[in-house]
Amino acid sequence: MKNLDSDIQYLSGVGPKRAALIKAELGISTIGELLRIYPFRYIDRSRFYRIAEIAGEEAYVQIRARVVSRTMYGPGGTVIPPGDKKLQYAVKRLSVIVEDGSAQTELVFFKGIKYNYARLAPGSVFVFFGKPSLWNGKLSMVHPEIDAPLPEGSDLQGGLTGVYPSTEKLLAGGVTGKVMCKLQSAALALCLPEVEENLPEYILSENALCGARYALKNIHFPADQYALQKATRRLKFEELFLLQLSLLKQKYIRSHGNPGLVMPKVGSAFGALYESLPFSLTGAQKRVIREIFEDMRSGHQMNRLLQGDVGSGKTMVAVLSALLAVDNGYQACIMAPTEVLSRQHYANIQKYLSPTGVKCAILTGSSTARERRGIHAGLEDGSIGIIVGTHALLEEGVVFRRLGLAIIDEQHRFGVDQRARLWGKGPLLENTPSEGGSPHGRVPLQHRAAPHVLVMTATPIPRTLAMTLYGDLDVSVIDELPPGRKPVKTTLISDSKKVQVYNFMRKQIALGRQVFVVYPLIFESEKMDLNNLELGYEEIVKYFPLPDYKVAIVHGQQTNEVKNFNMEAFASGRADILVSTTVIEVGVDVPNASVMVIESAQRFGLSQLHQLRGRVGRGAEESYCILVHDFKTSKEARERLELMCRSNDGFEIAEEDMKMRGPGDLEGTAQSGLPISLNIASLARDGVILSEARAYAQKVLDADPGLESAQNSLLLKELRKSKYDIKDYSKIS
Repeated sequence: MKNLDSDIQYLSGVGPKRAALIKAELGISTIGELLRIYPFRYIDRSRFYRIAEIAGEEAYVQIRARVVSRTMYGPGGTVIPPGDKKLQYAVKRLSVIVEDGSAQTELVFFKGIKYNYARLAPGSVFVFFGKPSLWNGKLSMVHPEIDAPLPEGSDLQGGLTGVYPSTEKLLAGGVTGKVMCKLQSAALALCLPEVEENLPEYILSENALCGARYALKNIHFPADQYALQKATRRLKFEELFLLQLSLLKQKYIRSHGNPGLVMPKVGSAFGALYESLPFSLTGAQKRVIREIFEDMRSGHQMNRLLQGDVGSGKTMVAVLSALLAVDNGYQACIMAPTEVLSRQHYANIQKYLSPTGVKCAILTGSSTARERRGIHAGLEDGSIGIIVGTHALLEEGVVFRRLGLAIIDEQHRFGVDQRARLWGKGPLLENTPSEGGSPHGRVPLQHRAAPHVLVMTATPIPRTLAMTLYGDLDVSVIDELPPGRKPVKTTLISDSKKVQVYNFMRKQIALGRQVFVVYPLIFESEKMDLNNLELGYEEIVKYFPLPDYKVAIVHGQQTNEVKNFNMEAFASGRADILVSTTVIEVGVDVPNASVMVIESAQRFGLSQLHQLRGRVGRGAEESYCILVHDFKTSKEARERLELMCRSNDGFEIAEEDMKMRGPGDLEGTAQSGLPISLNIASLARDGVILSEARAYAQKVLDADPGLESAQNSLLLKELRKSKYDIKDYSKIS
């Protein structure tokens, strides 16, 4: 593999300077990595257009035409004679008129004027390729590519030509699309014989896939449309299959390597809560609880992701799951990302637990030393059955007697390393020697049993993204809202009609309701956004003055003490309006809040807007979400916002969001934030191939879990590459 692994600077046409630019802009260093930069679309250069048939709306066209005239223009459109040396530096534009017997068109150049003037002599014939446009009703092309025509009798000037990812710096450094094609051609000529197959023959045969060399050649330079389709499917399947194979193999190793705590019974505490509920669980909640119970009694460690839209009843599922652990002699912890959310969980859980006799406590960063002593003692002696808290639960001094279940809410708010600390809080295995004279001293992880883990998110994640981000977890979905819950009415309005919004807010407050107003402080360091937030706050205080109205403000640059005080003022009803950034996206449950106003809504992703909208509609009253956009809002952004007005289904919105923006980060990371980078497959467009690849990967592992058979040696070799050394997203137990 000598040439594939060679530094890209040694490829013909690159050199040290261009190599440094390519490395900086595309992040690739070797010739083999260059070959894995694939075209993201193709231009059909197999057809010649007649000038007369071009409408000006085509993406790109190719014409064979004869130069009629060429004219250089200076400032103000003055014609500059070609021999006038005094004015040669004043040339701003070159206009070339060409014709092909059907009509004439103008070619315009703003760069390379002297070179193109000399080259495009009247009477000469060239092939021109570019994007046509209409200017004052006349057809023109700006900076078309220019090639000498093929000899007479040739039908094609070119076939399907790939268009590669690029940047302004690459173009400025001379690495144009044409140059990239030449580099890929040189790379293929040098390295294609070295390319080895990385999928076993039986996988190629059973999935009707072409070979690796055929795929690589035809993804860059397709022989025809059929060859391109074959190459594309092979490379997408390969990429998604190997990703899913690595995730599923990791899941298999973990589930069989970590024997789970066996919790076989449904006991009295679970039954007491279930029988006392003043409402019936939805079918989706019952299904998910059954799935969780099956995991907890299976003898394998549970690692399950619970997805549920805002208001779908995840907390009730969490409490009943915790009681399954308690009834089997274990403890449960429920972690939330903020103190406010922890306290809300605690208040709700306390109500639920009243008929059960199970003791619950809360531990946060603001817990006093006295409170901590009592909580630590209760956890260590087992008298506290369920503990709710923030990151404080991860502190070294927090020791459980028998932690059997860890539930983590809005799990992406916790770092993987933080969550992994829960592993050290599981119960000791039998016959484990104690250290430091205490049965709960520092004991190596291998001497501890892994608690079951349930991670929860209210961010609806498209199925394809969940399959990849959480491909090594089992996934449960609560896809049903409790009966009687009214959908939030969503309206899109221009910021020029802000007074109408304020009048509506006044009417709602007069009815005894409360209002959120959210500003897009996406990053806490954005000074302009912070100014907008503060100006907005001042404007609202002016329209809603004391003593008739009380307005609170919350943002990330406040101290936790100030933030919690203001949030609590709103949650308790002492403030009518909460002006905030997205810090309230997760964590404030105010059933009395009936209006959510989102300023500059076009700057938010759909999933984030849906999360914010979920802060209202939690009570029995009609609730409203008002999306305020400014005059600069693009057509695409308006389409996204209009979808919000049409749908209250978080999963539908998440799917659309991914289609519109790519698999972006429903959690704030781009596609590059996935377990491995995808070079050709798209989670937004390739859901069918992903499902096929995952199902087939499971089939392979069912037959050979360790990939130890001779026919799977290629797969084992591939998965040993460093890019498949995936950080375990789920190893939080």
